[in-house]
Amino acid sequence: MPDPSDNAGCSDPPRGRLTARLKRLAGELGFGLSGVCPAVRPPGVDHLDDWLQAGYAGQMDYLADRRHAYEHPTHVLDGCRSVMMLAMAYRTEEPRPPGPGQGRVSRYAWGDADYHDLIRARLHQLADAMRAEHPEAQTRCVVDTAPLLERDFAQMAGLGWIGKNTLLLNKPQGSWFFLSALLTDVELEYDLPTSSSHCGTCTACLDACPTDAFPRPGVLDASRCISYLTIELRDQAPAELRPGMGDWLFGCDVCQDVCPWNRRSPESPLPSFTPRPDSNPMDLAPLFELDDAAFRRRFRKTPLWRAHRRGLLRSAAVVLGNTRPSGGIDILATGLRDEEPLVRGASVWALGQYGCVRSLELVRSLADQEADPGVQEEIRAVLAESC
Repeated sequence: MPDPSDNAGCSDPPRGRLTARLKRLAGELGFGLSGVCPAVRPPGVDHLDDWLQAGYAGQMDYLADRRHAYEHPTHVLDGCRSVMMLAMAYRTEEPRPPGPGQGRVSRYAWGDADYHDLIRARLHQLADAMRAEHPEAQTRCVVDTAPLLERDFAQMAGLGWIGKNTLLLNKPQGSWFFLSALLTDVELEYDLPTSSSHCGTCTACLDACPTDAFPRPGVLDASRCISYLTIELRDQAPAELRPGMGDWLFGCDVCQDVCPWNRRSPESPLPSFTPRPDSNPMDLAPLFELDDAAFRRRFRKTPLWRAHRRGLLRSAAVVLGNTRPSGGIDILATGLRDEEPLVRGASVWALGQYGCVRSLELVRSLADQEADPGVQEEIRAVLAESC
């Protein structure tokens, strides 16, 4: 079978017309960037091996479990020949600073819909348009969940370059966008890859990271990243990283906020990304009043659902411990009574950050009745620090 990459940058009238129609439709559907590249082994696979071996994936074992699938897009779609990469902007208004008892939420989670569902529906419209001309075409829509190195393919499709913060950057668009892909066994017309970086000597993203999550430019230690600590991690964040988490409740935007290429990035025209009134900053006290059913009702169709109730309340407790608002002790006292050990343990740590007579009395009152080993460890650490 011929190597599809041999056609990169070449023009074939039928392929070119179909590709142009798909790109035009993509623009109408809200994708600000689109490009096509051949289905080949991505260059980042070897870096992925090094990254996994270094332990930078933290608890994200699924990445190693399906490592083989990242080798080639044919492991995602049998017979895949073309990868159409798309970017959809999600930047809206500028974030408001949190007040006492509030936490920051990453921009991508402000809207009233889960971006996976929104983008997947639009990718299916692209797939339908392709099958209107190629009824036998096989397609697969990928939104952040399949074993595909999206940034590698986006760079190969000419959408931008991979920055020092490991995100894809585009001169006019910056990095405030979601990447997605449409895989097909139809050979399309391929774009030329982005061949150079435009980060220069800038290290703003590396210097600004609160938890020093970049061991070197272009490499992220996810186990130290605030987004990982507040979303993916299922245990307590390491004690030495908690102060660096600051007031981030869900996700983190620091390395994007400081990037010069994001100064003029466009706002999304899609109403689905318009911030909900309570999305950012988010009041923390009401979160501790949510049981599982209420949490589901409030967050089921938003990205915050991924953190689960216990993970979001754990992070809320860490924010309270870092910011120590007046009234925070009463909120954390509720956390001490939570059925989830993860929430109780984080609440113990946060009360220890207050370090006052009342907060320490609450911790001591829990010591004799707490049965969970992890929470007991948090209690011992707080009481030892108070001596």
